[in-house]
Amino acid sequence: MAANMKAVKLRIKSVQNTMQITKAMELVASSKLRRAKERSEIARPYFKELYSTLQKIAAGNTDFTSDFASAATSEKVCYVVIAGDRGLAGGYNSNLFKCMEADSKGKDYSVLPIGKKAVEYFKRRKVEIITEHFNEIAPLNIGDCFEISNLLCKEYKDGNFGTLRLVYTEFVSMLSQQPHAVSVLPLTDLVGEEPVEPVKNLILYEPDSTEVFDAIVPEYVAGVIYGAVCDSLASEQAARRTAMESATSNAEEMIETLNLHYNRARQASITQEITEIVGGAEGL
Repeated sequence: MAANMKAVKLRIKSVQNTMQITKAMELVASSKLRRAKERSEIARPYFKELYSTLQKIAAGNTDFTSDFASAATSEKVCYVVIAGDRGLAGGYNSNLFKCMEADSKGKDYSVLPIGKKAVEYFKRRKVEIITEHFNEIAPLNIGDCFEISNLLCKEYKDGNFGTLRLVYTEFVSMLSQQPHAVSVLPLTDLVGEEPVEPVKNLILYEPDSTEVFDAIVPEYVAGVIYGAVCDSLASEQAARRTAMESATSNAEEMIETLNLHYNRARQASITQEITEIVGGAEGL
């Protein structure tokens, strides 16, 4: 009985130590979430307007001879996959990779992973990786996004892949984060099912429209990636906060249950000792 009580007490102590860690991680995630949420809300209007504008350009300027506006000539797909740097965020990373697997099924593809978890995931599966330079998402800034954009646009123009897609997690709310896979290049893939009124050619481009277009597209790709990075960072912190809050709550419930078992074992031990003393007294 005493051994059982000691084991329960050690278990209670262990759970309490774990609860302290999860509570601390919850507070840290809450603090980071506020900053990430503000950054995401600032970047989102730019992200959406940029994507919408390029959709209209792609629909209306069909006479451009730019490589970015032409239909894909290669069946190979390049994915920019934005995951987290650490785990303990519930299903954040696993849901993103499920979305990636569903979208890439049956395709020949390479990846540019952003975040440690993305790099580890694709290295384990021996998928072709363009670069591992951006293996941390936390310190990523707009300058890094332009570097990624220039690299991808060069690879695209060299014909190393024919389609560029972006896989990231959209921050819907504090309790909801949805993984998405969206097309980035070629711009012909951006044209939706709804008919778009052709853009009237009232602008004179210097030196010509194709060169201007080729200069704009890398800016567009960088802006889209930056918006996705901001959303992904906010989604990761929200998912981690929710997971740690749930873990702390479960630990509290477990401690209550273990305390109940400990008190019952202690009561049984005291009852047994009293019974032995009474029995010994009667024997005398």
